[in-house]
Amino acid sequence: MKQKTNLSLALLLALTLGFTSCGTKTEETVETVVEQPSNFGGLALYTVRDSMAANPKATLQKVADAGYAYVEAANYAEGKFYGMTPTEFKSYLESLGLKAVSAHMGMVNMENADQLIADVKEAGIEYFVIPVPPMGMFTFDPATRSMGMKGTADDLVSVMNILGEKCYNAGLKLLYHNHDFEFKPMADGTVIEDILLEKCDPRFVNFQMDLFWVTKAEVDPLTYFEKYPGRFKAWHVKDMNAEGNFAPVSTGTIDFKRILDKKGQSGMEVYFVEQDNTFELDPLEAIKISHEGLKKIGFE
Repeated sequence: MKQKTNLSLALLLALTLGFTSCGTKTEETVETVVEQPSNFGGLALYTVRDSMAANPKATLQKVADAGYAYVEAANYAEGKFYGMTPTEFKSYLESLGLKAVSAHMGMVNMENADQLIADVKEAGIEYFVIPVPPMGMFTFDPATRSMGMKGTADDLVSVMNILGEKCYNAGLKLLYHNHDFEFKPMADGTVIEDILLEKCDPRFVNFQMDLFWVTKAEVDPLTYFEKYPGRFKAWHVKDMNAEGNFAPVSTGTIDFKRILDKKGQSGMEVYFVEQDNTFELDPLEAIKISHEGLKKIGFE
C-alpha cells in the first residue's frame, strides 16, 4: 500500500508539473501585436519646394515620416519630376510608401500638352492640375501683390475644355486650381470661377478648391458646394492666421470641420496640405504641425 501511495503521489506531482510547464510555455509564446497607425492625407510639395530643390529624395523621406500617404508634384522640367524621369519618380515614391496622385502643370501649352500629359500618366499621376490661367493669361502685380488674368473668362473656358478633353482621352482628370481673383468680379462684371463652372464640360474639367484663397476672397466654399455639387474633386487645405497670412492647419481661423462635413457634396476625392509661405517656421516642421492638425479636425 505504501508503494502504491508513493507511486500515486509521484504521478500526481508529474502531472501537476507538466500542466504548469505547459502553461508557462504558452504564456511565453504569446506576442502582443500593436497596430501602428497608417499614413494618410496628401502634401502639396510646393510647401517644401526649397528642400525638394536641394535634396528631393531625402525630403520625400521626411514627408513620409511626417505621416503623409500621397503627394502633389509642383516641379516638372525637360521630361522629369524633380530631376527624376516619370518612372523613377513613381518607383522612388513607392519605395517610401508614397504615391503622386496630382501634379500642378502650369507650364502647359498647346504645343507641349500631349507630351506633358504622357509624362504625368507615366508617373502614375491621376490629376493634371492647372494652377493659374495658362499660356500667358496669368498676371501678377509685384507692387500690390495682386493676381489677375488677361483676356476673358470665355477664353479660359475654351483652353480648359481643349486640355480637359486631351486629359480625358489619356485617362487623366483635369482640374483648375483657384486663387482669390477668380471669385472677384472682373472689369466686365463676370466672375471667372462661375463662368468656368457653368461653361466647362464637367466630363473634362473639374476643380481643385484652395480653401485659403476662397476664404481670402470672402466667399463661403459651402455656397459653391451647394450650387455646383460634385465639381470640387480636390482641396488644398491651408489655414489663415488672424492677420490673414498662411498658417499650419488647425492653428488659424478657418473652420475646416464645417467644410469637411460637406465633403460628399463637394465631390472631394483627395486633399493636400499646402502652405505657400511658412515664414520663420521650417517648412518641414510646418508640415508635421499640419498633419497633426488634420487628425484633430477629422481628416482621414
